[in-house]
Amino acid sequence: MTTTLALGSQDVITLLYLLAAVMFIDGLKMLSSVKTAVRGNQISSLGMLLACLVTLFYITGGQLVSLVWIAIALTIGATIGATLALKVQMTGMPQMVGLLNGFGGIASLLVAWGDYLTPPPTGAKLQQAIDAGRFVVDAANQTIPTWNTSLAIGLAVLIGGVTFTGSLVAFGKLQGLKITPSQPIQFAGQKLLIALLLLGSLGLTGYLIAQGRADWTLPVIAIAALVLGVLLVIGIGGADMPVVISLLNSYSGLAAAMAGFVLGNFCLIITGSLVGASGLVLTNIMCKAMNRSLANVLFGGVGFEAAAPGATTADGDRTVRELSAEDVAIQLDAAELVIVVPGYGMAVAQAQHSVAELAGLLARRGIEVLYAIHPVAGRMPGHMNVLLAEANVPYEEMRDLDLNDEFERAVALVIGANDVTNPAARHDKSSPIYGMPIFNVDKARSAVIIKRSLNPGFAGVENELYFTPNCSMLFGDAKTMVHQLVDELKSE
Repeated sequence: MTTTLALGSQDVITLLYLLAAVMFIDGLKMLSSVKTAVRGNQISSLGMLLACLVTLFYITGGQLVSLVWIAIALTIGATIGATLALKVQMTGMPQMVGLLNGFGGIASLLVAWGDYLTPPPTGAKLQQAIDAGRFVVDAANQTIPTWNTSLAIGLAVLIGGVTFTGSLVAFGKLQGLKITPSQPIQFAGQKLLIALLLLGSLGLTGYLIAQGRADWTLPVIAIAALVLGVLLVIGIGGADMPVVISLLNSYSGLAAAMAGFVLGNFCLIITGSLVGASGLVLTNIMCKAMNRSLANVLFGGVGFEAAAPGATTADGDRTVRELSAEDVAIQLDAAELVIVVPGYGMAVAQAQHSVAELAGLLARRGIEVLYAIHPVAGRMPGHMNVLLAEANVPYEEMRDLDLNDEFERAVALVIGANDVTNPAARHDKSSPIYGMPIFNVDKARSAVIIKRSLNPGFAGVENELYFTPNCSMLFGDAKTMVHQLVDELKSE
């Protein structure tokens, strides 16, 4: 007796979705290593292409008219995306990531809401939807969403709305727009209003579940979510913005997963869950790196007044020591170990290639060069790592806070990094960065800081490091100053 295994079209679709999910997971695993990251990104992209193609032909049934409209939308979106990818500088990538998070959130909101407004299927498709647990027929013979579908719709609208406006505010803070200042905005009753909006939205989702259909609830949930996203992010200071970007990335994944439950799309559920889970893991890592709890980042929102631009003294009696490029080159040439601490200033000046050239010169003279990269350096996770990898800096030379014990025997070269080198984080309880682990640059044999001025960092805090006895300033554009150091070393 022989048994024939026949696969239906739905089985083939499920298997293809499973293949795409495996490619996502494999690609995500490869992203953990610089050597395999590019291949991992390619595999994940192919998985997404496969999932999109399967979905397109599944929902359209191969109908040409539907595919034409989808092709038009894809062309518009791809054109916008390609233009942004070509024009946005690396320094603007954190803002770009924030926008993409927001777009993902609003897409999930619209998909879930659109599915709710779409008339229920009929005939054989209705039975398939009932068997899949998406719809039920009530006592009045009306087809209504099941409780779990209604729950997913409500959560997709809620999380998607919060992600959208929260990401727009984060973009504005990172971009330096006047309408969204870096300093936190707080007012009396803000936390109570946040709690009421959140509880009210969840309550309306519960009402939607109980009623089966209540069309007025989704607009109210959407409005509350959009307001909630603004309130949650405006109260957060610039120092915590890298954590916010990571968290919003997680939100966009969770919203997509909820939309997947609404549509009954397994691939979307898996993809959204991967983004949501990885974003939460990264957020937790970032919070630990800043010695903060997630609740503190979300609801603390403390800020600090910035020092006057270009100030060269502080508290009336503290001064800084300024050196020339020639003086700094002599210090570097006499060192056994040079630790480069890169920050946003290096990104703005696009100085990574010049820094790599300087490190190469020092290495050829027998001087060890390492890079101290704080988990929250720059404006988003991994910002400095990507820049240095672009300049072909070996990954083994990029270290994090485990390098702190080495500073006492090193010459530290700080390029724009501000908040992550500020000793105030250790003792000043009034500072917004208090408790955040920092690099022990103030304990280095000597430290040179390349900056345009004494302006504070993104947290708006004056850096005490600049006034310590072992610290000297090399004022100017990072790329220009590093070029001068290279020239000085070559001329010796």
